[in-house]
Amino acid sequence: MAVPEPNDRLSVFLKTGIYQFEGSKAVFIDPVRILTRSYTRFRVSPSAYYSRFFNSIADHSTETHNNCSGNLKKRKRNKKKEKSHNLNSREQIADQRHQEVRSMLLKAHEALLKSSELLEIVKNLRNVGCDEERHETDVISQDSELDFVEVGSVWQAPLYEITLNFHKDEMMVKNAGFPPSQFCKQRVVPVFNNLVANEESSDMVAEFLNCRYIVPKKSCFYMSDLGKIHNLIPAESDRGFNLIVIDPPWENSSAHQKLKYRTLPNRHFLSLPIKQLTHTAGSLVALWVTNREKLRSFVENELFPKWGVKYAATFYWLKVKSDGLLISELDLFHHRPYECVILGYCHREVSLSNHRNQSYVFRCPFISLCSLCRI
Repeated sequence: MAVPEPNDRLSVFLKTGIYQFEGSKAVFIDPVRILTRSYTRFRVSPSAYYSRFFNSIADHSTETHNNCSGNLKKRKRNKKKEKSHNLNSREQIADQRHQEVRSMLLKAHEALLKSSELLEIVKNLRNVGCDEERHETDVISQDSELDFVEVGSVWQAPLYEITLNFHKDEMMVKNAGFPPSQFCKQRVVPVFNNLVANEESSDMVAEFLNCRYIVPKKSCFYMSDLGKIHNLIPAESDRGFNLIVIDPPWENSSAHQKLKYRTLPNRHFLSLPIKQLTHTAGSLVALWVTNREKLRSFVENELFPKWGVKYAATFYWLKVKSDGLLISELDLFHHRPYECVILGYCHREVSLSNHRNQSYVFRCPFISLCSLCRI
């Protein structure tokens, strides 16, 4: 497949959110553009999505020389400390994994830095779309977001309901000459332990505890804990899942110390019924993992064999800032600027029959886009 010329690659990126580098397997992905393409009435707000890492150029220019010098000295101390540390056998294996992909990651990053036309857009990603055609409204972050884990853990959780607001067909509304608000139907359903689906051809607005959410067309979600996962197993194998994306709350000392989110012991995930969730025709399983060798070894030697998943490939998410630089030095042992998603295939041991291929996504608990280079 031929790689487009620079100008063509840029136009493809502006339209799709995916930029393919010349002479490289790496791609750059703008999640905002990709997410916005899944909506019919709404668009994702870049300023809200990129508020965490993307500071303006002016912010960088106001940093004092003392701060820069202090950060540089700190990085040198950390690097010197890591060099003087004698690696144990497990850390040596982890370092070997890193060395095997280091060259590929460097080439991917170099390809990004050489793409000046792309970097100019990346620097301004927070303000992208200001002059473009706007949809009905922006999808922005709530002033006070709900913690669904906390809400779902209270005794009233089974009683909580979500209101789904469906829009009628826009052509019918236009021909009738009435405003869209008069052609809206509502449905109230349980929000937890229930498959909430939008099977319409346009987005719908969902309301829950005085907060509003957008559910894209032809999509669904299921909020529950791992104890209820067997409820997702289809009665008929040809109604199973062709794609299963899993981002587990792995044991993580940093997350535990900072109380960012609750984690689970790795062995808890052995009980996930992946094979039973798999479609008759098989399933592609995508599993997000950290760079800890203990976890990688667990996945390869215990988790995938238990699930009946055969390893296929590994994708790397290389994290960069708005100026294209890595968020940390590539060789810092405990602060690698990348994460991995491991891909594998799972096949059900049943005879094939007439079936309808389904393209569902099982979320546990989040679905993530994966790429070699991604902000």
